[in-house]
Amino acid sequence: MGKLGRNVPSSRRGDGVPPESEPPGAGPEAHRPPIGRRVRSALTPRSVAGQVFLLQLVIVLVLVATAVVVLVVQDRNRAIKQAGDWSLAVAQTFANAPGTAAAMKSDNPTAVLQPRAEAVRKETGVDYVVALSPYGFRWTHPDPNLIGKHVSTSYDEALNGKPHQTTFDSSLGKAVDSTVAVFDAKGTVVGLVTVGVTVDKVASVVQRQLPVIYTAGGVALLLAAGGSALVSARLRRQTAGLGPVEMTRMYEHHDAVLHAVREGVIILDGDGTLLLANDEARRLLALPPEAEGRPVTAVGLSPALAALLGSGRAATDQVFLAGDTLLAVNVRPVGPKGGSVATLRDTTELRALAGRADVAGGRLQLLYDASTRIGTTLDVQRTAEELAEVAVPRFADFATVELVEPVLHGEEPTGASTAMHRVAAAGIRDDAPLSPVGTRLQHVPGHPVAIGVATGRPVLVENLATADGWRAQDPERTRRILEHGIHSMISVPLQARGQLLGVVEFWRSEQDPFERDDLSPAEELAARAAVCIDNARRYTREHITAVTLQRSLLPGVLPELSALEVGHRYLPAQAGVGGDWYDVIPLPGARVALVVGDVVGHGLHAAATMGRLRTAVHNFAALDLPPDEILGHLDDLITRIDEDAAAETITGATCLYAVYDPVSGRCVVARAGHPGPALVAPDGSVTFPDIPVAPPLGVGAGLPVETAELVLAAGSRLVLYTDGLVEARGRDIDTGLDMLRDALAHTDATTPDDTCRAVLDAMLRTKASDDVALLVARTRLLDPDQIAEWEVPDDPAAVSRIRAEATRRLEAWGLGEAAFTTELVLSELVTNAIRYG
Repeated sequence: MGKLGRNVPSSRRGDGVPPESEPPGAGPEAHRPPIGRRVRSALTPRSVAGQVFLLQLVIVLVLVATAVVVLVVQDRNRAIKQAGDWSLAVAQTFANAPGTAAAMKSDNPTAVLQPRAEAVRKETGVDYVVALSPYGFRWTHPDPNLIGKHVSTSYDEALNGKPHQTTFDSSLGKAVDSTVAVFDAKGTVVGLVTVGVTVDKVASVVQRQLPVIYTAGGVALLLAAGGSALVSARLRRQTAGLGPVEMTRMYEHHDAVLHAVREGVIILDGDGTLLLANDEARRLLALPPEAEGRPVTAVGLSPALAALLGSGRAATDQVFLAGDTLLAVNVRPVGPKGGSVATLRDTTELRALAGRADVAGGRLQLLYDASTRIGTTLDVQRTAEELAEVAVPRFADFATVELVEPVLHGEEPTGASTAMHRVAAAGIRDDAPLSPVGTRLQHVPGHPVAIGVATGRPVLVENLATADGWRAQDPERTRRILEHGIHSMISVPLQARGQLLGVVEFWRSEQDPFERDDLSPAEELAARAAVCIDNARRYTREHITAVTLQRSLLPGVLPELSALEVGHRYLPAQAGVGGDWYDVIPLPGARVALVVGDVVGHGLHAAATMGRLRTAVHNFAALDLPPDEILGHLDDLITRIDEDAAAETITGATCLYAVYDPVSGRCVVARAGHPGPALVAPDGSVTFPDIPVAPPLGVGAGLPVETAELVLAAGSRLVLYTDGLVEARGRDIDTGLDMLRDALAHTDATTPDDTCRAVLDAMLRTKASDDVALLVARTRLLDPDQIAEWEVPDDPAAVSRIRAEATRRLEAWGLGEAAFTTELVLSELVTNAIRYG
């Protein structure tokens, strides 16, 4: 309507003059554009007539396309049918021709049939005539090179006497193939005839019908174009007569919108004359009532704002001061004559709100970062360091944290002493003269820290130069702090569950001094950090308790042994102690039992279970049971522990038990779910003996345990370990075993303790994520002079002789005081062996 409204005659513009009173040549015909322009306007999609014409055009094109598609499909189906009939007729004619069956039964069918087939193909116009044997071998073909080749297509239908037709896509287009059988006088199939015809060879009727369709479509388009032109002319005549009511309503709508917006709007012409100003613009700029029609530089605006508005150049959000109001001005050039439109927004309150919002947003972001960055570990000192790092430099230029001494050791703060140790410090520079980390501080009364500790509230010192209590702590250091430029601080006590853990101080040197509004975020930071420090303290206490319990359950000093030289190490996991353990148990006959085990899980439960297993192993070893029986008893013990426990989880454990005999050098090994040992030969070669593995303890369900017997040369090192040594996050066990092999290969001629140290240095470059128990035993063999053997005949009279020989051997060894007891033992053993053996 806005476009057509530009052609409204002057008599309809609200002047009240009727059309009949217009002078000649001033009517609607005088303002009507040329016919060519009107036709182009009718065809444009912006007008109603143009849109109707486009719809008609689309409909005609769809109908034409549909008709063409239908004709093409019908013509193609007809052509395929004609091609099939053509090829079938030629095939049947050739098959039934006199002499065809006889030729196929002759010794050389190709010689007779090939000339006939080619003659028929040329005379009938088909693409090919091929004679085939009943087994699919070609006798004829337009390409002589293909004669004799086999055709893989199935012709079962044709062999049964029924013509077979197929339609396929060839290199020349869609084609139809007809195949018929050739019968002799007895009705036996002697061959096949297949004829192919390309569909395109059949004459098309579409070419005769397409001109008619196109002509009809063109006529329809011409009628649509003419109709659209008529509709366009009629609409123009009908809409040119907008009455005063409609025009007034349009004006009132535009005027209401212009003056109701909360932005100032002014319109200027190309010369900088003010044409229009809405009510908001008059209020913001304090314009006089008669401002319209005057130059913008003469309506009382500031020179800078008047120059911008009069220049007509584009501007975006340029800020100007108009009295006490801060305006954001946008200018956009419009119109072909160089006019412009300017909008004005009052941003005075918005700027103040934005400033406060930025501050609040920064504090919220600081507290959010504190919640994600403080307390990432369960380490007291690291948590304090994270608090200082979060505060600098967004909240303070420097930050220091002190904790009371019991907190550092995981103990409950008693409040008996307010002495603190500085554990963390951070700053924008490293040369600040604040007390360094590790300093023990005892704040004097009146010091901001002492006041905060006493009241439990944060303390603000806006000007350190005038704070007498702070200066009295250490006059020399406070003087250097002031000279460094540090001018204000906030001290906040760190409290959790009503107990004082320490204090944090925030210092500023380059930022503006702290204000009262800064106390809230400082207190929030301290509160979040205090909870994390208290959690770390409690974890430290539990960790120390668990480690103490586990170390008390592990062997302290291993016994001196003549059979082995032993080195051992135990490293608790980073996340807490677990159930890894080891033991060395002396056995009768100078034998030694070596044990390494691992209880599933971590914490006090795992450590307690480990202690029960170690005690049980000592009891079973005292009975001198073989390794497989001991592991069977341990499996029963773990099963009973799981049945007695209230927890739903299965405890589970692994264990390796080895018994070494220094007399023979034999070592019997059995394991239940545990990694096998490593063996370092005296020449330094490293192997991993194949030890049969049984299921872990507690899940074996009574399955038998197999043993393996190793023969160890003197000076061999048997290395027993738990899985924490070779397995780690991101490293599989095969890689760990290869690393262990390399580490042991470089420990030739070292003591077992040195071997333990070298292996741990090579395998654990960082804090272990699982417990590690390591036991290295270097073997020895007893000298023949330290061993006595007798062959005892099956005669009771031999008992006295054995007693006498044993007594003489003990006296030779300097063990005469044990002769009486030894005689009794040997008498019993030999007598029982002779009587019952």
